[in-house]
Amino acid sequence: MPAELTFAAPRRAAPPRHLADLSPQERRDAVTELGEKPFRAKQLAQHYFGRLESDTSAMTDLPAEVRETLGDALLPPLLTPVRHVTCDDGMTRKTLWRAFDGVLFESVLMRYADRITLCVSSQAGCGMNCPFCATGQNGLTRNLSTGEITDQVVSVARDLARGEVAGGPGRISNVVFMGMGEPLANYRRVLESVRRMTDPVPGGLGMSQRGVTVSTVGLVPAIDKLIAERMQVRLAISLHAPDDELRDELVPVNNRWKVAEVLDAAWRYSGTTGRRVSVEYALIRDINDQAWRADLLGRLLKGHLAHVNLIPLNPTPGSKWTASRPEDEREFVRRLEAHGVPVTIRDTRGQEIDGACGQLAAAED
Repeated sequence: MPAELTFAAPRRAAPPRHLADLSPQERRDAVTELGEKPFRAKQLAQHYFGRLESDTSAMTDLPAEVRETLGDALLPPLLTPVRHVTCDDGMTRKTLWRAFDGVLFESVLMRYADRITLCVSSQAGCGMNCPFCATGQNGLTRNLSTGEITDQVVSVARDLARGEVAGGPGRISNVVFMGMGEPLANYRRVLESVRRMTDPVPGGLGMSQRGVTVSTVGLVPAIDKLIAERMQVRLAISLHAPDDELRDELVPVNNRWKVAEVLDAAWRYSGTTGRRVSVEYALIRDINDQAWRADLLGRLLKGHLAHVNLIPLNPTPGSKWTASRPEDEREFVRRLEAHGVPVTIRDTRGQEIDGACGQLAAAED
């Protein structure tokens, strides 16, 4: 593999061990090592996943003398919210998080009439180097731990449950791994966090796997590993070009796995799971929005269990590219539909707070 396509994150100090990093058996083992009865692990998990509580001083069913010990060992603070920025009358909220080592990353909550979606980060930064994406241009700092990924969801779920988000109390219905990072480059921790989100309480949060979307630029071996998991999460492929010549430039990993290989892996996924694959396509003016590329994309996807999610390119500082003209966008849609390919145009939620697709940069100022 060429040096520019290695995906290993830089080695850094590991986050403190957290309950969400551990399987139910590992939690029992950890509690036993502390000299406590194994059932205390289930009590802790019931509070964290079931009641969205991280403060052991509030866990009155635990003996007072062990709360601090258990909290220090299994519920250490992982994430500190630096700030929340909102738009859409508060229905869209971007959160900047600081981890134990000062690393910054972001998540975005989007509240709709029929659902509440949280876009989470799987890495601090991203190593995929896509030139139209602010996150990719900042490079990769490190992978997030299972606990750090899961705690984004638990923390936001807590705010929702307590009515601290515009619109009143609510529950997260969907989680999308479309924040900072390439999820399948942090495969093990992402899959473990999906299990924490979807295992029944107190093993996890009890969400539906069908409400979770994992995106990727096309790491084919990792897609095949995901197929073997036999999970029901949705797979989203960030394609952005139907031809290798352009995709080599827009999505550098295409130099390793070409369009045909990526789509073949996507069809294996849909064939095994029965779930429709989402094909993400950022429309960039005069770059990838030509009618002939719409026809090529339509021919590639026709007859497959796929849906195209067109994304008007969101502006990023210093970018030479911009969103497509409205008439070109309409023609692109028309051409895809003529091939019988379902297509929607993504709602550009959060653009004015740099919280939309491709804009997350975790800037503190």
